[in-house]
Amino acid sequence: AIVVTAQRLSLRIDERFAGRGISGICHHLVETARTTQDRVEDLNRPRWRLRIALALFMVVALGLLLAVAARLNLDTGEVRGFDEWIMVAEAALQDLVFLAVAGVFLRGLEGRMKRRDALVGLHELRSVAHVIDMHQLTKDPEALLSPSQRTEHSPARDLSRFELTRYLDYCSEMLSLTAKLAAMYAQTTQDAVVLGAVR
Repeated sequence: AIVVTAQRLSLRIDERFAGRGISGICHHLVETARTTQDRVEDLNRPRWRLRIALALFMVVALGLLLAVAARLNLDTGEVRGFDEWIMVAEAALQDLVFLAVAGVFLRGLEGRMKRRDALVGLHELRSVAHVIDMHQLTKDPEALLSPSQRTEHSPARDLSRFELTRYLDYCSEMLSLTAKLAAMYAQTTQDAVVLGAVR
């Protein structure tokens, strides 16, 4: 629905301001809306290749650990004395801790990859919002009310009062759509970093 609304807004802007910068930025917003829709759908899908690869890695690592433990023959007298038993237990415990830490790290890998992709999309939307805001800078309605206050370097104002109002309305609509696109990233995530970037 947001993509359709952006397309409709682009048509409305083209009818009134064809060839102007606001038309170009709205065309870019439509493309960004499509990209955002695809990216959000991708973020909501599980990454099965990554999950399978991580599961295989964990199975292989656990298998190697069990193979080493099975080859260790404690009955042959290779381990003598309490000190050597402590060393064997410590080595086994270190291996288990390392495997657990690796498992926790790899388990969060998919979430970190999705976070990175979401932040890239949010950065694009932030850039679009800044460009839209730049288009409003020289469109101060007060300048039409007091044209005698212009200076030598004041920007050219070639819009009527009605056109200026529509121009600013269109900018407001584009900013609103940009915010709605950003909110799409927050709909299905509990990632605090992504939620903070959306705000």
